[in-house]
Amino acid sequence: MSTQRIQPAARHGEPLLAVRDLRVTFGRRGEEPFRAVDGVSFDVRPGQTVGLVGESGCGKSVTSLAIMGLLPTRGNTVEGSAVFDGEDLLSLSAPQMRDRRGADIAMIFQDPLSSLNPVIQIGRQVTEVMERHQGLSRKEAMPKAADLLERVGIPDPTARLANYPHQLSGGMRQRALIAMALACQPRLLIADEPTTALDVTIQAQILALLKELVVETGTAMVMITHDLGVVAGLCDEVNVLYGGKIVERGDRHTLFARPRHPYTVGLLNSIPRLDAPRGEALSPIPGSVADNLPWDSACAFAPRCPNALDVCVRQTPQWDGDDVVGLRCFNPMAVSR
Repeated sequence: MSTQRIQPAARHGEPLLAVRDLRVTFGRRGEEPFRAVDGVSFDVRPGQTVGLVGESGCGKSVTSLAIMGLLPTRGNTVEGSAVFDGEDLLSLSAPQMRDRRGADIAMIFQDPLSSLNPVIQIGRQVTEVMERHQGLSRKEAMPKAADLLERVGIPDPTARLANYPHQLSGGMRQRALIAMALACQPRLLIADEPTTALDVTIQAQILALLKELVVETGTAMVMITHDLGVVAGLCDEVNVLYGGKIVERGDRHTLFARPRHPYTVGLLNSIPRLDAPRGEALSPIPGSVADNLPWDSACAFAPRCPNALDVCVRQTPQWDGDDVVGLRCFNPMAVSR
């Protein structure tokens, strides 16, 4: 399949990745189609970290898998565009996409234990990327793999090359995944909940490592998380997703200081605060992500929203903003944090 080539993004300070109106619909025989991602648009520039934030089930991971071309080929429909340096990734054939994954675009998956092959040594899994995309022999790639493991903070890296995933701790497995993702110096890195199931000390180390890599190499990064603490320390721009749509966008300082969408305020209020009085209860968002209304005729968040109006259950709120800042809400919050 041929693809249209556009001006290279990095030369003009334009987005390295420009996602426009991305829609992912899952269908099963005998059931109504389910739209997991519903018109998502965002940009990522070189050296920028963009966050996709929301509860489980809001469409964050499906968005990343669609961009990477990792969704199943049957039972789903992907529409829209994801233009990476002038090429629409969604229009590439499977072999073309394989040439880009690992070389130009890499992904750090959520669960390192299930993402790594349990019967292949760590060294072989790291060198495979360099052999595939850089044409190195295994003998040539092994010293580079050891250097990568050392760079991501794994002690005694040469010995660890011979280890299997189960012989590493959770933190070291996650670092090994990061080493694999960085093996060919990709220009875009997608991190899907990279600190899930890790203790807070290891989380801090992993986040510091990712931040350092972005600053040193100018890599563009998409950070997918439900943890607003991660967003506060890492992301430049934040996109808040609910029900497959972006409901609020802004830079992290503005979003934390002056959140406007009730869902964003609910996420922030759910975070424990060190300055809160002892024994103060958290303020969770009522209901669950299953308590949705269809976006076609209402605001999906209306059943859980403390600011809901009659219009919220009768009309779809339109996007009010641009590619930098915006909001989708009939009755925004007037809250200053």
